[in-house]
Amino acid sequence: MFLLDQIRQAPAPVHDSMDAAEAFAAIALIAVASDGDLADEELHTLINTLSRMQLFKTDRDRVTPLIQNLLNLLKHKGIGTVFNIAKAGLPYDLRESVFAVATDLVLADGKVAEREQILLDQLYRALDIHHQTATKIVEVIVIKNQG
Repeated sequence: MFLLDQIRQAPAPVHDSMDAAEAFAAIALIAVASDGDLADEELHTLINTLSRMQLFKTDRDRVTPLIQNLLNLLKHKGIGTVFNIAKAGLPYDLRESVFAVATDLVLADGKVAEREQILLDQLYRALDIHHQTATKIVEVIVIKNQG
């Protein structure tokens, strides 16, 4: 059974707030799903990326169920609502980091769909990241993904 099949079978979650890890994962997931096509490979890349992060070091086994729950939450509440909940739970000092991870995930396939471009533009603004900082992050991620 694929991960997306498991999500479709899950009941609607109830969420009014998120901790830092949930918020970070939600924003990264929204970025990956922004092109409207969420492949299993993209989900696995997201899970692997998050699992390697310091934020998830104490409970790496939590990442997959967390992503499943967030996918279900997105399905039932929509991107805007989930993003607003996530932004409220994301500590300010993680905003540039989540933008960098989101950018890396979006640019990993070497293609940037128009929806993804719009999402990254909206994301840095919504997270109150300075334009110059966001530009530097994107430049570095582009260089990283050229190799």
